[in-house]
Amino acid sequence: MKTVKLTINGLPVEVPEGTTILNAAKQVQVKIPSLCYHPDLPAWAACGICVVKVKGFSKLVRACVAPAAEGQEILTHDPELYAIRRTVIQMILSTHPDDCLQCPRNQNCELQRLAAEFGVREAPFGKRLRDLPEDDSTGSLILNPEKCILCGRCAAVCQQMQGVWALEFIGRGENTRIAPAADVTLNESPCIQCGQCSAHCPVGAIYEHSHAKEVYAALADSKKHCVVQIAPAVRVALGEDFGYAPGTLLTGKIYSALRRLGFNAVFDTNFGADLTIMEEGSEFVERFVHGKGELPLITSCCPSWTDYMEKFAPDFIAHFSTAKSPQAMVGALAKTYYAKRIGLDPKDIFVVSIMPCTAKKFEIRRSEEMRSSGQQDIDYSLTTRELCRMIKSAGIDFSNLPDDERVDSLLGDYTGAGTIFGVTGGVMEAALRTAHWALTKERLPSMELTAIRGLDGVKEATLQVAGKEVRVAVAHSMANIEKVLDRVRAARKKGQETPYHFIEVMACRGGCVGGGGQPYGATDEIRARRAAGIYRDDEKSAFRCSHENPMIKKLYRDFLGTPLGRKSHELLHTGYHVRLKYKR
Repeated sequence: MKTVKLTINGLPVEVPEGTTILNAAKQVQVKIPSLCYHPDLPAWAACGICVVKVKGFSKLVRACVAPAAEGQEILTHDPELYAIRRTVIQMILSTHPDDCLQCPRNQNCELQRLAAEFGVREAPFGKRLRDLPEDDSTGSLILNPEKCILCGRCAAVCQQMQGVWALEFIGRGENTRIAPAADVTLNESPCIQCGQCSAHCPVGAIYEHSHAKEVYAALADSKKHCVVQIAPAVRVALGEDFGYAPGTLLTGKIYSALRRLGFNAVFDTNFGADLTIMEEGSEFVERFVHGKGELPLITSCCPSWTDYMEKFAPDFIAHFSTAKSPQAMVGALAKTYYAKRIGLDPKDIFVVSIMPCTAKKFEIRRSEEMRSSGQQDIDYSLTTRELCRMIKSAGIDFSNLPDDERVDSLLGDYTGAGTIFGVTGGVMEAALRTAHWALTKERLPSMELTAIRGLDGVKEATLQVAGKEVRVAVAHSMANIEKVLDRVRAARKKGQETPYHFIEVMACRGGCVGGGGQPYGATDEIRARRAAGIYRDDEKSAFRCSHENPMIKKLYRDFLGTPLGRKSHELLHTGYHVRLKYKR
């Protein structure tokens, strides 16, 4: 690899050719301020805060896009640069509301942080606010264009990482704004509610629709029996808002916090993940061995992927697993199996899910099958961020909570296979552990299928199972799935055998650990550390295959009967239909 040598603030540094000045500076522990830049996205130098001086250049250089070059002498900080950056921040603030106390990003806002770092205490340019209405049409996300600073991150992630193109720049000059393409509402647009726009927004222009108020009301209602479930990715990310390192496994503390909030029962979505594998794994065996259904089978746990598939890839509906997601399965069982066990009317049970995802708010009401219990199976879904705020507002000293709290076992005990649902490749890995057993009555030689782990956008692998070749693919970030689907389409058109038998898709980079409802600031380093925490949970589990879960066996024995049976289809499966990209 060719490298270049240069100096930054007099400090020598050698970096690979093509490295930007901004990233080169990090090698010598120099932080160049920026606002529009995000490591997930191509830089386009919109804000101008990252300007630096290069010896011999008459003009300032934007460090986020300018490559480091051999022999450069770069100055990143001096009184002139300080004054320029401060002025840029003041200009941005002149078109930005001052309602920080009411903003969902208060104390976690990149613009607020920069204003504080540069000591901005006055407004020399006055205020030029626009009266633009909020868009709360989806029920999952709120777009507040008044707070938008036109950094372009949301549009870039929607277009380039997700391939959805629901957001774009509309208008010209001072009338420029971010809005759904065709200037419709978010609900009328191709938006899949993944929340990556919110996760990448540096301010409070796009954020999740909070339902904490409704949950607090239910917890205070003595007539309601409140139960809650937590997703696998929540337990390795929530701690970041309480000073823990990314990837710190805090399952016991979270159980304890939920009980202190007032929940009558604490369940775990990982149990639902084990159940999903029993249904989806059985579905794969039916298709792969017995020819009952189309191949490849495609996983269906991600609601943003479900939404995307119905809008952008309806030719694959027949390939989609009909198994509900883990959260949906736990919700249905909470108001049937659990209700029956404790002798309560399902209408008196209030079910909450804690998810790393904004699209889960959409999923719980996506179709009539989400009322399989006769009631709304899950009443409200909260993001990891919402739970963090609830814990803080309730005065719970999270860091000093006991960390050995146990889950309510009826819908809570889980295996390592259940917990790895939280990372890209995890659903596939868990399914193959059980599918291998179903076909051979033997465990996989190794539980760790490293070929489908990691942050590559598309991963492929071939396994030998019972003398048969099983070809699988794993994709995350929606733009990557089209590469996989196009390979299947090409083979189909030529009358060739499918290149894959099983495909897993997750909308968010890294899978659920990088979900749109997780603590802000995710990068690939943070996603990798969260994933490592998930894998540690798997490795220490007494059982690492879903079919080994004693409580899953009991559930089928006492209530469901058999995987893919009548009762299972009634409660644990759903259907799909073609949906228009634009609803107008």
